[in-house]
Amino acid sequence: MAMQSKHRITRRQSRQIMVGNVPVGGGAPISVQTMTNTDTENVDATVAQIAAAAKAGADIVRVSVPTMAAARAFGEIKRQAEVPLVADIHFNWKVALESAAQGADCLRINPGNIGGEHRVREVVACARDHGVPIRIGVNAGSLEKELQEKYGEPNSDALVESAMRHIDILDRHDFPDFKVSLKASEIFMTVEAYRKLATKIDQPLHLGITEAGGLRSGAVKSSIGLGLLLADGIGDTLRVSLAADPVEEVKVGWDMLKSLHLRTRGINLVACPSCSRQNFDVIKTVNALESRLEDINEPLDLAVIGCVVNGPGEAREAQIGVTGGKPNTIFVDGSIAHKTDNEALVDTLERLVRDKLAQAKQDEAA
Repeated sequence: MAMQSKHRITRRQSRQIMVGNVPVGGGAPISVQTMTNTDTENVDATVAQIAAAAKAGADIVRVSVPTMAAARAFGEIKRQAEVPLVADIHFNWKVALESAAQGADCLRINPGNIGGEHRVREVVACARDHGVPIRIGVNAGSLEKELQEKYGEPNSDALVESAMRHIDILDRHDFPDFKVSLKASEIFMTVEAYRKLATKIDQPLHLGITEAGGLRSGAVKSSIGLGLLLADGIGDTLRVSLAADPVEEVKVGWDMLKSLHLRTRGINLVACPSCSRQNFDVIKTVNALESRLEDINEPLDLAVIGCVVNGPGEAREAQIGVTGGKPNTIFVDGSIAHKTDNEALVDTLERLVRDKLAQAKQDEAA
């Protein structure tokens, strides 16, 4: 029996767009994104990084396209990629046109630095011709000069006003297939901006805390900011921006969604923090299990508890769980199934997990 929560998040209703074959908005599962950090003109390196991100669970990958040469390389990358690709465009609107021609599944533009309305108009016309959506990306670090002068410094109202200016352009050109991001490195500014914009439009929202930091601090910062919004039901796709391997961004994004019961994927590993009461090395065991079970995409709850204080309760509630003892007790679906010593613990748990998932597949096929 899986651990259940009575709490369910009521999500904001939004219009649905398609990024390649991935639906965004309209009640679709919240998609997880990341962005490559390779030189886009290095096709092999970029394709390899996209493949690694996809294996980790990325639904969509964004690729920076700064030049026309990069746009041409993007076309070859797109032909080899197994997930939809967003072309990230800054400054040069002609690169957006070329990226669409090369097969981009979505065009990301920052209206604050793409140029005047006539250039945005050209990008919109191109997106319409190729049947791809646009992501309006508003960033506190690149607001229009007049908004910087009006507000003195970036704040949530400035972010929302910037977004609405460019949404108005798309509305005037009858182009509703877009999503919007309002990113800042300051959590409260970002959260306030998204909450305000969520009441003004019905398009999907792309969540993120920009320039969040390194793996640990950025994951914490992003989890707080995005967690506040997701708990409000706001958000249709997300990217965790970390100064780290893109694969880590994907893993953190999935952990966020799993913790809020918004999506399920892979092993949900519940583990005690360990203390002197532990009857086996909890940290070593958890690290070994995470490594061994990383290839699993099917959801399953696994509890690893080092002693008998909370162990039996937690282990019984998981589909598979272990309580430290002499010997250790392993529960399967709430009942005692095995007793094992420390040396065989990891091997036994891995085998039980894989056997249970294999049996579930057989039952589904029957």
